[in-house]
Amino acid sequence: MSQQTIKQQARRTAREMAEKRRKEREERERRVIDLAERVMVAIGERDAAVAETEKRAGEALRELTEVEGLSLGEAVEWCGETITVREATRLRRLAATARP
Repeated sequence: MSQQTIKQQARRTAREMAEKRRKEREERERRVIDLAERVMVAIGERDAAVAETEKRAGEALRELTEVEGLSLGEAVEWCGETITVREATRLRRLAATARP
């Protein structure tokens, strides 16, 4: 085998390996992008669900205090103290800003 043929074969092999690695990197990047997108969608869905449930809780707290006449502390007690007065205040404000 001539020196020229050996060099050509080595170049061809190097290019083939480089192309193979490039394709592998592109495939991995596509997988990473897909997974990152799935994470962001799930987090967005979670945030939307949390916002909706907090709004509902705030509306119920507003009814407890405005319609039923409970103090905020009493409303918290009636809720089994699952929230603090500070949290109840935040939820009521959230419900007030969400009203049309």
